[in-house]
Amino acid sequence: MEIDGRDFMNSPPVKTVRFGGSVAEILAKHKQGDSGDYELLKHQLADPEIKDAQIINWLQEFRGCVTQLTKDHEQLIYTVLRLPWVGRSQAVVEEYMAFLSNLVSAQTVYLCACLKMVVSHFTPKRVTICEGGVDISDSDDEDENLPRSFNQCHQALQLITKYVPSTSRFLMPILQENFPFVQKSSRTLECYVHNLLRLTVYIPSIRRDVLEVIIGKMLKLDVSASRSDIEEAEENAVQNQRAEERTEEGLFHMDEDVSADHTSGTAVMAHPVAERLDTLMAVLLAYIKDVCHVNGSFHVERTKELYRELLSVFDKLILPTHASCHVQYTLFYLCSFRLALAEAFLDHLWKVLQSVSQPAVLRQAAAGYMGSFLARAKFIPVLTVRACLDLLLSWIHRYIDSQDSSGRQACCDISLHGPFYTACQAVFYILIFRHGAILGGNMKKGLEYLQSLNLERVVMCQLNPLKVCLPAVTSMFAAITRKYQVVFCYTIIEKNNRNVLPVVRSSAGGDCVTTNTNPLDSFFPFDPCLLKRSGQLIEPLYQVWEELADTELLATKTSQQSSREDEDDFLCGEPAQAEGIVGMTPSSYDSNLRSPSSVGSPPISFQRPF
Repeated sequence: MEIDGRDFMNSPPVKTVRFGGSVAEILAKHKQGDSGDYELLKHQLADPEIKDAQIINWLQEFRGCVTQLTKDHEQLIYTVLRLPWVGRSQAVVEEYMAFLSNLVSAQTVYLCACLKMVVSHFTPKRVTICEGGVDISDSDDEDENLPRSFNQCHQALQLITKYVPSTSRFLMPILQENFPFVQKSSRTLECYVHNLLRLTVYIPSIRRDVLEVIIGKMLKLDVSASRSDIEEAEENAVQNQRAEERTEEGLFHMDEDVSADHTSGTAVMAHPVAERLDTLMAVLLAYIKDVCHVNGSFHVERTKELYRELLSVFDKLILPTHASCHVQYTLFYLCSFRLALAEAFLDHLWKVLQSVSQPAVLRQAAAGYMGSFLARAKFIPVLTVRACLDLLLSWIHRYIDSQDSSGRQACCDISLHGPFYTACQAVFYILIFRHGAILGGNMKKGLEYLQSLNLERVVMCQLNPLKVCLPAVTSMFAAITRKYQVVFCYTIIEKNNRNVLPVVRSSAGGDCVTTNTNPLDSFFPFDPCLLKRSGQLIEPLYQVWEELADTELLATKTSQQSSREDEDDFLCGEPAQAEGIVGMTPSSYDSNLRSPSSVGSPPISFQRPF
């Protein structure tokens, strides 16, 4: 027997049992003071076993009397908003969206409640897992219906935005308030960030604020996972895996090549915070690429808008954050799309550096970003590098002129001349990485250009920048400039070393004598990216430190096998300090302890699709 196309004998009955009459009647009784059926209605709506047919029936009645659902019925509406509509049949979803549309149109007082309800579905639902007799609440990361559920949420938000154009004003605080705690699972954070970015497609007015919220959370992750901690975790993971493989090899005689491939095949970060950050970075970089390219073609106007918004967030959050390791690669990646973007970013940093109205700490940070960006970005041509060096050196020389003309004895004071010293260090750092490209095309013209920079005056000035810059940068710059007979730094370095006085500190409760080797508290923002998945997009654009022939200047002085006659003449006067930095990356993190190969980009494996 079939009724309405349904096999009556073989299908379960549709649960449509109701108590208390229609919604209109219940509301009328409640208005007269009879709340029995009203409470019964709320109880039926909260039934966890409620069926699709019941939901549709209730929603249709609510739509018919939506004008009566004033603020007095707040608890009833909240019960309706808690109905499990996401992931239900298409009929339920469509009916619920129609109800939301009617509700926000007739009763805007419930707009925020509706927005909060939809946003609450931006992360996988909570499930209870029993482990060892203990109930553990966690997100359902393996839910195959997540894409469909997220689509329904965005359809609902688009409808609400259509009927209430001012939705964006109320949405941002809700998005910020509902952002998952940064210690949640990578999948939970990934889903929420993905949905926030998807919002900006149909509500573009909030994109800048959404980017600020996301990048702010990512910075919290970034600064809590230091470069040294990530490297240590990765190293320990590799050692543990090798130990396990040796054990398995002894038991099962496993092939060494297979185990080596397995080691390089993992794309999961050993450091849990770095893993979360890597996941979010991969989502954000993919979003940047999608916004800037339409059907595979670069879109100029959309890219300009995104650049302006990201630059605004950079100024507000990233630039003032000291020692962030990875979040700044969002701009690095965006600037790689067109040279004009990279030049605009450099121009912006240059304006911050030379602006006396900016705080000194921001000017110093801008100089660090400028130097690191020029040194590390493969996509920046030599002409742009030379143009920026000309700007930096002209500013440095004018600064020296102003000190010389003041009539006062200039002293090496970081608190007074911090931007000057950071600009000098940026110049040294750029030349260490890019001198090969400058000299490569035409050695004679390249040397003439380096000599025209008048680096000797910078090094010999009373402000003495070599005394303040990082030792690794100073030593490598001295070796390279000496090889090409551009400037001789070792006499000044030796003098500075003799004048270095230890600093006595007692902040830890006891006196300890130390020598501050980083008085500028400087760091290079674009040191190697340690994140595995997002690092795949950065690696082709990134200039890694290479063991250049120039480092041989520093390498053979202590060798027992080399004679003095075989050495280049400039090694004879090399100071002892340089011996300890053979083959060093001029990096701000433990630069005197690691070679470039040990901090290079991690091996590329695979990127998990969203």
